[in-house]
Amino acid sequence: MAKITYIEHDGTEHTVEVRNGLSVMEGAIRNNVPGIDADCGGACACATCHVYVDENFAAETGRPSAMEESMLDFAENVEPNSRLSCQIRVSDDLDGLIVRLPQSQH
Repeated sequence: MAKITYIEHDGTEHTVEVRNGLSVMEGAIRNNVPGIDADCGGACACATCHVYVDENFAAETGRPSAMEESMLDFAENVEPNSRLSCQIRVSDDLDGLIVRLPQSQH
């Protein structure tokens, strides 16, 4: 299990425990964290689970795949630390991960 902190655009924080093997998106959905819509259910077929990964965890979350980069083209306000949370698998290495949510997923 890893503790992940999701920070809404307005600064509201939600720290939850997420089981290893789940995605960061699934952790948000299962814990009712607002701000991640996940319209495609985690199939990397939309950009409605867009997050900004804290720079301290950039190495642990890895680089986006070509498919993920294509989907990020549909997200608003993409930054160098933008990721689709459905593509980040939770492991013990992500304990303490902080992700910030954009103002809108649409």
